[in-house]
Amino acid sequence: MNAIRAQALQTDRLLLVPLRVEHAEEMAEVLADPALHTFIGGAPETPQGLRSRYERMIAGSPDPGVSWCNWVIQLRDPACLAGTVQATIGPSETGLTAEIAWVVGTRWQGMGIATEAAMELVAWLRRQQVDAVIAHIHPDHHASAAVARAAGLTPTDEWQEGEVRWRL
Repeated sequence: MNAIRAQALQTDRLLLVPLRVEHAEEMAEVLADPALHTFIGGAPETPQGLRSRYERMIAGSPDPGVSWCNWVIQLRDPACLAGTVQATIGPSETGLTAEIAWVVGTRWQGMGIATEAAMELVAWLRRQQVDAVIAHIHPDHHASAAVARAAGLTPTDEWQEGEVRWRL
């Protein structure tokens, strides 16, 4: 498989901008609310911690058959970062499979931003000839389940680390 790279994407209200190390400082503020980590785990990171993480993410997967695609979600008006979307794309028995995730800062939740970004991400993945799209969602995270459903995914009977596997 040739590496698939994140490309700039846009919707009516959003720009999905390929992740850069320079996004770390603003993203540290976006992701600073400890409550945001209730379902995704972990704790808020410092700007330096995010810079280090982003450097590793941008360097790409150590497996040449796997592509790591990461974006920041930028609002058009007002122009600011509000979250991230990501896809890990690799070979599977049926072709290419992408595992996706999204996170939107607490301040911007409830505005349809995650839904709009996830729908655009899934549409882009389909254009990349990805056959299956998977997300793992905590069973009590109803907002994230609504995002997955809007993006065309449905829950399966499969579980991974306490989360339900959703699939398109």
